[in-house]
Amino acid sequence: MMRLHAAQITVLVGGMLLLAGMLFVVLSRPANGQAQAKGNRRAPLPSAAEIARLPADGGKEFNRLVHEKSPYLLQHARNPVDWYPWGPEAFARAKKENKPIFLSVGYSTCHWCHVMEHESFEREDVAAILNEHYVCVKVDREERPDVDQIYMLATQLLTGSGGWPNSVWLTPDGRPWFAGTYFPREDRGGQVGFKTLLTRLAAGWRDHNKDMLSRADRLAKALRQYSGEGGAAATGRLSYDLLDVAAREMAETFDPVRGGFGRAPKFPPHARLRLLLDLYRRGRDANALSMATRTLEAMALGGIHDHVAGGFHRYATDAVWLVPHFEKMLYDNAQLARAYVEAHELTGRAEFRRVAERTFDWVLREMRDPAGGFHSALDADSEGEEGKFYLWTPAEVLDVLGKAEGERFCRVYDIVEGGNWWDPVHGTKPGTSIPHLAAPVEQLAEKEKLPPEALRGRLAASRGKLLARRVKRVWPHRDDKVLTAWNALMISSLAHGGRVLDEPRYTEAAEAAANFLLENLRRKDGRLLRTWRAGSAKLNAYLDDYAFLADALLELHRATGEARWLDEAKALADGMVRHYADPAGAGFFFTADDHEDLLVRTKDPTDGVLPAGNAVAAHALVRLARRTGDRAYLATARATLEGFQAVTARMPSGMAHTLLATAAFLDGTTPAGTAGRKPDAVADKKPVRIEAFAARAEAAPGETVEIELRLTVDPGWHVNSHQPGEGLVATEVALARGAPAELGTVRYPPGRNVKFPFRPDALSVYTGTVRLAVPVRLAADAKPGKAKLALLVTTQPCSDRACQASQTQTVGVEVTVASK
Repeated sequence: MMRLHAAQITVLVGGMLLLAGMLFVVLSRPANGQAQAKGNRRAPLPSAAEIARLPADGGKEFNRLVHEKSPYLLQHARNPVDWYPWGPEAFARAKKENKPIFLSVGYSTCHWCHVMEHESFEREDVAAILNEHYVCVKVDREERPDVDQIYMLATQLLTGSGGWPNSVWLTPDGRPWFAGTYFPREDRGGQVGFKTLLTRLAAGWRDHNKDMLSRADRLAKALRQYSGEGGAAATGRLSYDLLDVAAREMAETFDPVRGGFGRAPKFPPHARLRLLLDLYRRGRDANALSMATRTLEAMALGGIHDHVAGGFHRYATDAVWLVPHFEKMLYDNAQLARAYVEAHELTGRAEFRRVAERTFDWVLREMRDPAGGFHSALDADSEGEEGKFYLWTPAEVLDVLGKAEGERFCRVYDIVEGGNWWDPVHGTKPGTSIPHLAAPVEQLAEKEKLPPEALRGRLAASRGKLLARRVKRVWPHRDDKVLTAWNALMISSLAHGGRVLDEPRYTEAAEAAANFLLENLRRKDGRLLRTWRAGSAKLNAYLDDYAFLADALLELHRATGEARWLDEAKALADGMVRHYADPAGAGFFFTADDHEDLLVRTKDPTDGVLPAGNAVAAHALVRLARRTGDRAYLATARATLEGFQAVTARMPSGMAHTLLATAAFLDGTTPAGTAGRKPDAVADKKPVRIEAFAARAEAAPGETVEIELRLTVDPGWHVNSHQPGEGLVATEVALARGAPAELGTVRYPPGRNVKFPFRPDALSVYTGTVRLAVPVRLAADAKPGKAKLALLVTTQPCSDRACQASQTQTVGVEVTVASK
């Protein structure tokens, strides 16, 4: 699913927004100060044995969701709404009774999902309307991202935005015709309430059924257009250039004071951080490191960072990283820990290492299932209030730490009377504080008149005591399902961290989790499963599960050197290519070729809170090609990356992982020493592009300068090799007259023998990207100063039907002739 800009959405669906206007619906969340239902403590569910004795519909006390494993679906098991899980039973009933389906998609730690449940789904009057007029279906978006992708795109197309809970009205065969996100129970402030909306839409379905079906047809066509169904042909040549475009694009929205990109709310920019650090590592953008480190510093100091226990909350509601949405997700912490490790690796700064270690330690302490995998998330709410678990008053801190240490902790972490936190939903200030640092510890140590290391030691001891008190509070809900893709991100991060930080326990935890997934989330035929909970795994895996886990196992192979991880990664990649690759175009579908038949089969190349599955798949294939020598993996990676080049060119900073994969691919097809470098000279006459790299910028008279030429031939074309056969124009390199140098023996790569319709015998040709090594010896009497070495490269481009005239392109490399 491609993310769409508002202008694209409006042009695409046009009159579809008319229905919302007719119904006077404003799709928005409550403004500050509006009433909101408080959370409540849920009564525990019966034992598994008791649930097994319940009827299929749940009986008097429950609905059908009581038989599910998903924590989100189980949260709704006592609703008076006659919920169905996603499946054929619900659709069969809708078709039989000609009722529309009301689809509600969310996840167990979603704050606004809780609000809508307490306001509406727990109420008998709302349930009565739903049960009379609709077949109601609940979906956990984390278990069924395939369903979520399709119907979130529908909501974006109809409303111009999206979010969870996602509320979608479907025809009995699954086509959406109306959608929104959160709706208040009653009409208020000009916004139509959920009860009114349900009644009006039911009447619309009954009285204007043809109109609703017509809207569903148009929207289904739009979904197919934007989902990537049908494949994508190769649309561009791969190069490092888009990395530079992405760097400029990120610089335009970068906040140089507070870090991050854009205005509030600010989300941790996982993918952009990885790209910025890679840009700096390659020497392509001097400003990249400062953008990355400023963001990492600001997040580490802010309230989005859990200073007491470690780890990071979901996002900041403000621009200064102070006020978080308190949900804690496994995927955020996996990606952020990796970014802090990489920043430490590049800069040597100890504070980045400390943040990474505390994040890893939080995951291992609080998110690890005893069986070896990692749980998915911690809720933002506890005792019906967002953030209550994480907030403090000075009195509480002093009660735990005593007067001297307590007052110091409050000064350093800004725990103040009256509180520093305000509820961004209600506009209230409950008098509690979010621990955060106003400045780095080195600066705060001066005010405390302590050496920095002494202050760090005291603060660490205080945090430990406060954590021991905090764990006795009422905990937020934990979503304890184990998801293959999310666990793979954590495995990759731990394996990388264990290797770079020289911490064997991180590597061991990564190995344990990998073993758990391979033992518990695979079918007997070797195919992966998506989710595990309470001893039971289910649901066929998606592209993300295969791609992320293959990449993670390659990271483990790098960290441990054990061949089994490479073997398992290869098996996963082979299965991914077999079942998910698009045979009609480039890239991979999100679902397998034998997956449940859904409205569309999506193919998404863009990064979201998770890396793009296609990007990670391509990256894993590149790594496999290097370690196994199997170039078929490179061909698949290239087709994937080239197929999404047009999208990447339109929004490069939103395709960070695709750019990382592209750079990794080019690194593998570029001479040593030139990987990721900008060429010293370029000649580009379609269909052949020539890039020149000088191994040294300065040489003395009589010395040799090695020049690497990279020839890239467009898809569908080839050029004759250096020894193509009698009567054919060979690829040749010459030195232009007048250069203060002589050409040495050029090292040409061997060609590939290919048969074409216009000749009976095979021809030796170059396709794709090839490298030529060109030694140029400076004349013994070359004068000191700048000298241009102009190379003439002759090629003859041909398609599989005919050849063009030969062409000669000039690439001029400038070197400095030094004194003898």
